[in-house]
Amino acid sequence: MDKIQTLPAIELKSVTFAFPEISMRFDLNVEAGAMMIVTGPSGSGKSTLLNLIGGFEQAQCGAVRLIGMDVTNEAPQDRPVSFLFQDNNVFAHLTVEQNAGLGLRPSLKLTAIEREKVHIALKACGLEGKETRLPSELSGGERQRVAFARVLLENRPILLLDEPFAALGPALRSEMMELLVKLHHQREMTILAVTHHPDEWQESANGFIFVDNGSIASTGTMTDLAANSDKALRDYLGIAAR
Repeated sequence: MDKIQTLPAIELKSVTFAFPEISMRFDLNVEAGAMMIVTGPSGSGKSTLLNLIGGFEQAQCGAVRLIGMDVTNEAPQDRPVSFLFQDNNVFAHLTVEQNAGLGLRPSLKLTAIEREKVHIALKACGLEGKETRLPSELSGGERQRVAFARVLLENRPILLLDEPFAALGPALRSEMMELLVKLHHQREMTILAVTHHPDEWQESANGFIFVDNGSIASTGTMTDLAANSDKALRDYLGIAAR
């Protein structure tokens, strides 16, 4: 086996970042190919953790390694990471085809072969026939599907999601979850997803990362989530002490 495949996909070593109201420090190892949820109280540092991995925030101290490479000082576009936010995943002035095509070339100067790749990705995401539509002509779920198509085309080994389904209704959340699981299985991507609803990921995720007061307080499997003895986690989940 290639050495790089034996390394953790995500490594954070004493990574620190400070806001005026809270100082954060993260140590984390995530195996390649894992799908992990990141959960915890509002303001605890979940989004900051993802931003430090993705490069949207720069670590003040410590090291960020992704797929065995030190990317601590690298810009987001130079990291092996795709990022899906809760909203604003698509550009309003670009068509479905153009939004997805950004995953191949930011200039959108695509070759015939690349345009075919865009078509295949859109078809895989259930968007065939909607290539020329603008985001305003799509439903919320369809806009998220466009973002997934872009992720398919970026073909990066790590995917970070910051509550991407929070604004969707139950049926659409289920639909998007099915698409995410399919993407995970097909690409064997490493996925970290921020959520306030860990129960919705019980059957899909491999494990959880509980963030509390600016640090990673607990990790484990999804099976062990409810049985975890960490008081802060049990209080957050509303589980009475045994």
